[in-house]
Amino acid sequence: MEPEIQSKIEETVLQILKTSNMDETTEYKIRQKASEELGLDLSPPDRKKFVRKVVEAYLTGLKDEPEVDEGKNEAAEGEEEEEEEEDEEGQGKRKRGGGAKEYDDNGDLIICKLSGKRRVTMQEFRGKTLVSIREYYSKDGKDLPSSKGISLTAEQWSSFKKNVPAIEKAIRKMESRLN
Repeated sequence: MEPEIQSKIEETVLQILKTSNMDETTEYKIRQKASEELGLDLSPPDRKKFVRKVVEAYLTGLKDEPEVDEGKNEAAEGEEEEEEEEDEEGQGKRKRGGGAKEYDDNGDLIICKLSGKRRVTMQEFRGKTLVSIREYYSKDGKDLPSSKGISLTAEQWSSFKKNVPAIEKAIRKMESRLN
């Protein structure tokens, strides 16, 4: 990315952050607003990564200021947790808040690996947070998601989660028939 564009993006993002309510804003919202103001598409991975870097630097600065009240610190920490789901760096493990987070080659947060080729990830798509359970394949040294899998919205995930006990009960019943 050109230094001139980086400078414009950084300036715009910082201005938006300074006037934002930290209790309600997310990295995604900041990126969308900056995209509108600049007339630039900030969704490519390199631009998302740069916006994240600016946001993190700003939030770190807020935490370091002694006069910042507790509520703002809690909002900044809450936003960082929310933004973990939006991370698009795709650089493997990364420390934040004491725990290591792992991202796939698309920058999606890996929640868990079900097997060598199956994963549960969190991703942002068209403004919605999705939980994806999918198979991956290797290409040019990168692990990429295949079409084999499912992506659930937060609402669908909630419905699925509520029904897990019934699924577990059905599994136990089927297993007892086989034994």
